[in-house]
Amino acid sequence: MPNNIIKARISDAKQMQSLINFYASKDLMISRSLNEIYENIRDYWVYKENNKIIGCCGLHIIGWDNLAEIKSLAVAKTKQKKGIGKNLVEACLREARTLKLKKIFALTYSPGFFKKLGFKRIPKSKLPHKIWAECCNCPKFPNCNEEAMIVTLNR
Repeated sequence: MPNNIIKARISDAKQMQSLINFYASKDLMISRSLNEIYENIRDYWVYKENNKIIGCCGLHIIGWDNLAEIKSLAVAKTKQKKGIGKNLVEACLREARTLKLKKIFALTYSPGFFKKLGFKRIPKSKLPHKIWAECCNCPKFPNCNEEAMIVTLNR
């Protein structure tokens, strides 16, 4: 894992929110309140350069069926296409293996990115209803065109 990728800290929350909400303002992801980031800080990995958050990604455990979600994957616009997003997702997948999780999903507008990492497209209806709790707060719900992608981890 690149040295620049570490578990997020409380002091990272404001920069993470700014990065995430930049893309949320363009309707590319769900916005996150600062409180929500603080409460879920242990879910997140960050990529830092010179103490600045360049990227972030969360691994959120759903709570049953050995299932977790990759969420809030964001990389600064000027730093995209350099492998940062891939490295962040891979950090989440390593953590998922450590936790003995079986399946990891993502809801995304960039299915090609996740396909390169071994994820496969599935119908959203195959995912448990609990995952829609956040979706209900999204202005695009229920007419969202995000793709559901899933990967089954080898032990």
